[in-house]
Amino acid sequence: MHGALLKKLVLTSLGMFAFAFALVPLYDVFCQVTGLNGKPSLAVAQASQQIDIDRFVDVSFTTHAQQGAPFSVQAEHFKVTIQPGEITKVAFSATNLSQEARVMQAIPSVSPGIASKYLHKMACFCFNQQPMEAGQHQTFELMFYLDTALPYEIEELTLSYTLFDITEQSQQLVLETPIEQVFSMENSDE
Repeated sequence: MHGALLKKLVLTSLGMFAFAFALVPLYDVFCQVTGLNGKPSLAVAQASQQIDIDRFVDVSFTTHAQQGAPFSVQAEHFKVTIQPGEITKVAFSATNLSQEARVMQAIPSVSPGIASKYLHKMACFCFNQQPMEAGQHQTFELMFYLDTALPYEIEELTLSYTLFDITEQSQQLVLETPIEQVFSMENSDE
């Protein structure tokens, strides 16, 4: 009697574990199918070879700092109108609002999500961590283009950056890197 109940409980627990384990890939598939949570590639893109001169697409830029991240970043232009394939540069003005040196990491997302695979960044401050001194003001450049294969129903998209203060994580990484590895990295540049 208790053996059957125990067997059901163990099977239920295993089923719950398997479901929890499968949630991340299921969520990724869901996002891909629905176009939610557009994750653009962080790889450096090659230059576009053609421009679709018959189309115009509005690209808007937004930024917001994660709670506790002492950064202000604003695009020089809130919105640009471009043609797919056209290489576009947008300047972003960044300020460290704190009284101490901090390290910023910008994480991009695209809306609608399906447009993320058609946005190609050639240069972006999101590619690297950005160390900033206390009160420092800095200008970053984004250079990108939209693929000419962008679906025609997408006439506007938004590139959004979430700013994170990763100072503690970057310091921890430096502290955990063995000194031998640091010297081997320096010698590999020669």
